[in-house]
Amino acid sequence: MQKLGKAINSMLKSVGIDRAVQQNESLLIWEKVVGTTVAENTIAEEVQHGTLIVRVSTPVWRNELAIRKGEILNKLNDALGKKVIRDIRLI
Repeated sequence: MQKLGKAINSMLKSVGIDRAVQQNESLLIWEKVVGTTVAENTIAEEVQHGTLIVRVSTPVWRNELAIRKGEILNKLNDALGKKVIRDIRLI
């Protein structure tokens, strides 16, 4: 008998939405990946075609995250288990 998680993943893959589900999981783990201080000044809003859209509270935070974008992308994809997010757009 298949475990529930594997069965759900198989079903998502069979209907072609597994990638979208993985991408949207990034919204749920955003705070864990970036930490409390960054999360308090940002909102991970949505994912569009592999790009995570993040609303930033101030231009200073936007600059800080732009500098750390590569590091954050790596941490995010590591937490997701594969390269699911290709870019982060800061708004």
